[in-house]
Amino acid sequence: MAMPAETARRWTAREVRDLIAAQPTHTPRYELVDGELLVTPSPAYRHQRAVTMLVAALEQYVGRHAFGVCLTSPSDVELEPEDLRQPDVFVVPRDEVKRLHREGYPARKLELAIEVLSPSSGRNDRVKKRAGYQRHVAQYWIVDNDARLIERWLPGDDRPEILTERITWTPVAGSEAFELALEPFFAEVNGDNL
Repeated sequence: MAMPAETARRWTAREVRDLIAAQPTHTPRYELVDGELLVTPSPAYRHQRAVTMLVAALEQYVGRHAFGVCLTSPSDVELEPEDLRQPDVFVVPRDEVKRLHREGYPARKLELAIEVLSPSSGRNDRVKKRAGYQRHVAQYWIVDNDARLIERWLPGDDRPEILTERITWTPVAGSEAFELALEPFFAEVNGDNL
């Protein structure tokens, strides 16, 4: 649902942080990508269900391996100067967690960033945000509840890997992989069993 709020002017991270501070309920969500202010209204139920299920599965995995933590937005992520993102779900490695405890947000280092598509967010998630995530994050996942698939982007990819059965992720070489079976995941998200 993210859409450009203004296209003629370049926003600064400070201006966006001021907007965020003025919204104690954190709705709408503000992001700054390449100087453009993106405004995202409150997400729909299926979007939030997907986010909740991903966080539960990932937090269990990263906690079991003492790798870091899994977080959700609203949470500021600044992967480069004057770029302020709020991925739906993201994994922060252990060294960055320690820094966040000392200094607070924004997070500056991610191992995984995930965006769950909303009806009008596809262009921003697939085009505008993707390049920055590919420059700074080992994996970027785009979750498409309607198509029941996850696009996995790695740095340097021109096209995503399209996953419909299972997604795996191994952030530390030699460790047990995170696995998520996608058919039951999307069945739950889309209410197939109701």
